[in-house]
Amino acid sequence: MPELPEVETTVAGLRSVLDGAMLARVEPRRADLRFPIPVDLRQRLTGATVTSLSRRAKYGLIGTDRGDTLIFHLGMSGRWRIDPAEIGAHDHLLIETGTGRLLSLNDPRRFGSLDLVRSDAWAGYAPFIRMGPEPLGPDFTPATLARALKGKATSIKAALLDQRVVAGLGNIYVCEALNMAGIAPTRAAGKITRPRLALLVESIRAVLSAAIVAGGSTLRDYARPDGELGYFSKQWRVYGREGATCPCGGVVERRVDGGRSTFFCPKCQK
Repeated sequence: MPELPEVETTVAGLRSVLDGAMLARVEPRRADLRFPIPVDLRQRLTGATVTSLSRRAKYGLIGTDRGDTLIFHLGMSGRWRIDPAEIGAHDHLLIETGTGRLLSLNDPRRFGSLDLVRSDAWAGYAPFIRMGPEPLGPDFTPATLARALKGKATSIKAALLDQRVVAGLGNIYVCEALNMAGIAPTRAAGKITRPRLALLVESIRAVLSAAIVAGGSTLRDYARPDGELGYFSKQWRVYGREGATCPCGGVVERRVDGGRSTFFCPKCQK
């Protein structure tokens, strides 16, 4: 599933085509993805001009001069394509700009979503209401993380995947940040000391920033809108590297919790 860096990279790619563009044609090609697509999406977006492109957690936001914001989630396999050579069965939304550029939202598994909300109310969009702070924003600090984790007996990995604690983190970057911080993924979240939380916050920021610079991680179903592949996967410290050597010299191990793989190094992560 595309995580925060992949969505940030996607939004940047869309910005190069959509920023200030008039939407001459908006064509939903099915009635639903994971959830129903708003029936008035075509009517409300056709002829509108894009005024903003941003991200919240793993969601992309496209604002228009009509006071509407299109909110998209890429789900498990979604990606935007810029000027695709051909349109296929998995291209579920087409957007053509006034200058003739074409965008398609391609989602073979259809776990993504499209919604349309009023721009002055998007912060109250149901998935956003209880979300924690953005990990690259000023509100994500050792103090706020300590408050969110206080009294939690759950593992630190599970806590970081909880969008109410911090928004936008997923399995890949949590594994990477915990390794960089030297914290075992199974350690009780509420018992991690403040100095170690400070290092964890720093590690999360560093891992996400490096991934964004690298264009995200190329996953089985993900590529950037321009078709280029993100190359952060070449920099993974532990994720997907079971049996390989950790930067500390230890051997990367894998465990499965709740059907999800965790990669870590028992030598340096305590």
